[in-house]
Amino acid sequence: MEQLPAQRPLTVVQLPDGTHAYADPASLPVQQSGPQVVHIHQAAPDRTVQRIALGSGVGAGTVAAGVYFGPLLVGVLTAIAANLAMLAFMLLILGWGVVTVVRAVGDGTSKKGRRKGR
Repeated sequence: MEQLPAQRPLTVVQLPDGTHAYADPASLPVQQSGPQVVHIHQAAPDRTVQRIALGSGVGAGTVAAGVYFGPLLVGVLTAIAANLAMLAFMLLILGWGVVTVVRAVGDGTSKKGRRKGR
């Protein structure tokens, strides 16, 4: 009993550049209505870096760690920067409040300084 699917016949077609190739008759277009549109997609920058790293002999584990920890590191650094910015803003507001209260409570003699002789 045959478990494999039946093979479909392949035909040889001539491509526009003059070379020949095998093609499935079911996938061939019936009539060319216009120019063939080819979409070329570029890899994302991080993937390109990983491919360069693999081409230079870096191990796959290192590349996988870079793919995993790279965005994670960017997220952590962004969160730290946001926390520091919020802390700086709170310190600015607190300092402004302290200076305002001290100026309001203090008497007017602080501008003259201490008297000599004491």
